[in-house]
Amino acid sequence: MLQGSMVAIVTPFKDGKLDEDTLKKLIDRQIENGTKGIIPCGTTGESPTLTYEEHDRVVELTTKHVAGRVLVVAGAGSNSTREAIQLAGHAKDVGADAALVITPYYNKPTQKGLFEHYKTITEKVDIPVVIYNVPGRTGVNIAAETVAELSKLKNIVAIKEASGSLDKVTDILSRCEITVLSGEDALNYLIIANGGRGAISVTANVVPDKCNKMCDAALNGDHETARKIHYELYELNKAMFYETNPIPVKTSLAMMGLVNGDFRSPLCHMQETNKQKLEKVLKDYKLI
Repeated sequence: MLQGSMVAIVTPFKDGKLDEDTLKKLIDRQIENGTKGIIPCGTTGESPTLTYEEHDRVVELTTKHVAGRVLVVAGAGSNSTREAIQLAGHAKDVGADAALVITPYYNKPTQKGLFEHYKTITEKVDIPVVIYNVPGRTGVNIAAETVAELSKLKNIVAIKEASGSLDKVTDILSRCEITVLSGEDALNYLIIANGGRGAISVTANVVPDKCNKMCDAALNGDHETARKIHYELYELNKAMFYETNPIPVKTSLAMMGLVNGDFRSPLCHMQETNKQKLEKVLKDYKLI
């Protein structure tokens, strides 16, 4: 079910509120360029600063506007199991295809705590769950052994692996048959070549067509084409992380005229030196 290039889509704001019309346009642009799945309310969507009402609205709007054209994997994570259940339940109620559930951040649960967290969610909400491992954000790294145990549960269908470690991907795939999705754009091709099934991408916000072609080529065994695009995207992938995500990607979309570039505090506009570097990269890629 989950494979190919999927986008962790930005959340556009206007005058401090959700910019729903722009979000719809961004979704349509992704689908027109071959993106296989839309992921609202992830880190790239500035989910930590959305109110519960806004979070629910973004997921519902996305699901309704996608209207079955591609998959919707709704961000539904929290460092509270109870809150994650609430978010996953809403995702199911509005028709999302799956829930992306980040490992609980800040409170740093043990591996047993992580297992119980995901197990409880799957017991309470009948929706496919994608584990999201990004230790650089959360302060906790789910072990391959824990992933293997979780993969035995009915509704655990995939893991978005963003630890930056190919060894970790190999360890997971050597233990179980869970679907591994790259959460690290610089490693998208390498993870697919190592047995992954696709990517949940930041860079796809900017170049959805290229990301889609790279993933499709890799999955179809055309590694010459996939490697070529992988190298072509190298500098752009780096540029998306000149500062904390989603600052560079949202700034890029603003430079391209696709969003107005508003952020929710404590995120803020790019430092001028980094913005100039980003602008040069976008010009080099003929995106602006």
